[in-house]
Amino acid sequence: MLLVPLLAAAGCGAGGAPNWAEPTPATSTSAAPDFTASSPGPENADQPAPTATRPRAGLPHVFPVRATKVAYHPTHSAYPGTDIFADCGEPVVAVTDGTIGEVSRRDRYDKRGPQGPHNGGLSVSVLGDDGVRYYGSHLTEVAEGIDPGVRVRAGQRLGTVGRTGNANNVCHLHFGISPPCLGEDGWWIRRGVVWPAPYLDSWRKGGNREPATEVAAWHRRHGCPEKPRAR
Repeated sequence: MLLVPLLAAAGCGAGGAPNWAEPTPATSTSAAPDFTASSPGPENADQPAPTATRPRAGLPHVFPVRATKVAYHPTHSAYPGTDIFADCGEPVVAVTDGTIGEVSRRDRYDKRGPQGPHNGGLSVSVLGDDGVRYYGSHLTEVAEGIDPGVRVRAGQRLGTVGRTGNANNVCHLHFGISPPCLGEDGWWIRRGVVWPAPYLDSWRKGGNREPATEVAAWHRRHGCPEKPRAR
């Protein structure tokens, strides 16, 4: 049974009621924003992010969870991101065409340990061909064959909704949008830097609003921060 009444108690964060705004039409340009790494010194992660390629605009984008019963907040606690609530076991899919980046098949979260690096539990990121990194965590499982460097298409199954990491025993997908920041692999970037809800609103209704321009603007302002901002 979907735990919609527990939306405010989710482990990732809380916010207002789900936002079902009308989708904003896609605004594609002839060339997508160009992302470049600006911070050396990779963190010890399961796998490194893949090599960047020239971003492309106009790619299809789809909602990251395939479920009849689904809800999400337009906001999130402490940093931009979205918790998408659905039953455990529902499919999590690639938002757009791209290459698998970081993959974690182990739940290393310990509430007695440092908070942040392993909060996501089982997780997958996709470096979209649009130059944007899409991150999903708290998975029950990562699909077979989903490994760093593997090519995926929009809608391809990556894993299933779960409650690993700091999900507080609530089934949901934490979804984050960020620049790839190749060579940095900071969890504080990967978890999300721009608000996903406007894009989710569009994709859920069959629209194709693209986050590349907003992500590129954030990246120009902030680069790849070497540590998370103080709360």
